[in-house]
Order: sequence, then C-alpha cells, then structure tokens
Amino acid sequence: MNIQLKELNRVADCFPYVDSPKVTWINVDGLRKNDVEAICEHYGIHYLFVEDILSIGQRPKTDEMNGLIFCILNMLYFNEKDSSVETEQISIILGKNFVISFQEDASRDVFDPLREKLKVNNTKVRQQGADFLFYSLIDLIVDNYFVVMEKLGDKIENLEEDIVRSPNTRSLAKINILRKEMIVLKRSVAPVRELVNGILRSESDLVEERTEKYFKDVYDHIIQANDLAENYRDMMMNLHDLYLSNVNLKMNEVMKVMAVVTCLLAPATVIGGIFGMNFDRIPLLHNQWGFFISVTIMLIIPLIMLRIFIKRGWFKL
Repeated sequence: MNIQLKELNRVADCFPYVDSPKVTWINVDGLRKNDVEAICEHYGIHYLFVEDILSIGQRPKTDEMNGLIFCILNMLYFNEKDSSVETEQISIILGKNFVISFQEDASRDVFDPLREKLKVNNTKVRQQGADFLFYSLIDLIVDNYFVVMEKLGDKIENLEEDIVRSPNTRSLAKINILRKEMIVLKRSVAPVRELVNGILRSESDLVEERTEKYFKDVYDHIIQANDLAENYRDMMMNLHDLYLSNVNLKMNEVMKVMAVVTCLLAPATVIGGIFGMNFDRIPLLHNQWGFFISVTIMLIIPLIMLRIFIKRGWFKL
C-alpha cells in the first residue's frame, strides 16, 4: 500500500480527500477559527464539535454524531526547566476512511513515532483502516502519560531524599509545586478512562471488531496510569506528613538541648541567687576562698548532672 506525505498550506487542499477510498490522516496545527470551521463544514462535522474543538481547557470526553466519532483529550509534556506538567488539548475525529486531528501547538506533539511507522512497509497502521489509525493516535497520547509520570516520580524521589536529609522551607515549596502538578496530571488522565470506555461501548460501524482489542489494551493502560497518578498523589500527601514530622523532630531536638542547658545552668543560678541575698551573715561571705569555692560547686554540680543525663541516654554529645 502506497503512502503520501504532504504538507498543505491551504485549507482547501485537504478537501479532495473527503471521498478518497484510501485512509487519510489530516493533522491541523493551530486552532484558527476560519480554518477549523471550513474543514469541519466540508467533512460534515457537526457545529457542536467545532465549538468543542475551539474551546480550550475542556474535560476529556468522547461523543458520536452524524456517523462520526469525536474525542477530546490532553497531550502532556514535562517542562524540565520549570519542573512542570504542560497540557495541550487535541481533538480527534474518526470518519469513514479519514481521521482528522486538531492541535493547539504546531511546534510539538507525540505523534512522530507514528509518522515513522507510516513510512515503513507492512506495519499494522499501514495495513489496517482508519479506526486503527484513530487507536494509534490515542495510544501514543496515553503512552506519553507514563513518560511524564516517570519524570514526576523521579522528582518525588529526589524530594523525599532532601526532606529526610535536611527539611527546610524550600522543601515545603517544592511539595506544594509538585502537588499542583499532580492535580494537573490527575485532571488530564482520569477522564480518559471513560473516553476509551465510551469508544468500546459505541456500536458505530467505524470501529471494526478486530480493532476493539486494541482499544481494550489502551483501556488497561489508562487504568494503570490512573492508579499510578493516585499513588503519586498519596506519596505527595505522605511527603507532606514526612516534612512536618521531620520539622517537629528537629524542633524537639532543639528544645531538648535547650532544656538540658537550662537544667545545667539551674544550680549555678540557685547558688548565685543565694549568695546574692542582702543578709549580713552568709556563710563564706568574708572568706578569702569563698568565691572560688562557690564557682567550683557551680561547675561540679552541672558536670555530675551531665554525666547522669548521658548515662541514662537523655543527652548525647
């Protein structure tokens, strides 16, 4: 089966493929209202779908109308510089012998492996119909979720080591940032389960029976991704608790040292207070060795107390 790769600069150039007997994939980079409306009108795509395509930030979903299957989901990217999860909404439409995908950002996507497969003879995507191409696009997006979550997992592990070693206010800020990224991840991943399930429940003739097993495989993958996202969210909660525990432990150690120091200085305070009273007759008051005797007692008693503390394990030098 021959394949043709074309980069079209005019919307009208993709109109002839509507009645093509061969499978056609039209990937639209950038959401320009006039272009989207023109393509959708020519391919018989309902105006409600057009509104969904142009509305950014929607919840992933799937729908069927006018003999077409339409779905919206998010492609995820991990920004190494900012350690943040970035989303890009993509809309995919499956029709008879054609698949149309609409992307926000023309500079990046996760479909390059599919483009390389299309260039190789005898690959499944070359041999099967538009429904398999539709599956392949969704599968690549879902598989990329694991790539993003793996990088988030590395960030969580490094943060855990930092918290165990030396928790500080910067660690708390990192926890809050990662928790926000987990919310973004969860919002993008969780609804895709129902999206794929909706495709499996669809009785549309566009999805052949032999392709359903591949969508079931994607369904299993998205369940795993959802479970992993839940685990990461629990890990973030545990990291927050670990941070508070370590901060409290560190505070307790500081208070323990201060309490020991206070106890060691207490005898000197008592002795100094006694000899500082304004009475005429105080033992050793006029003795030439009185000062040295009192200072010696002030030093000996704390040393004895310190030895007792160390022996009982209350204090370690």
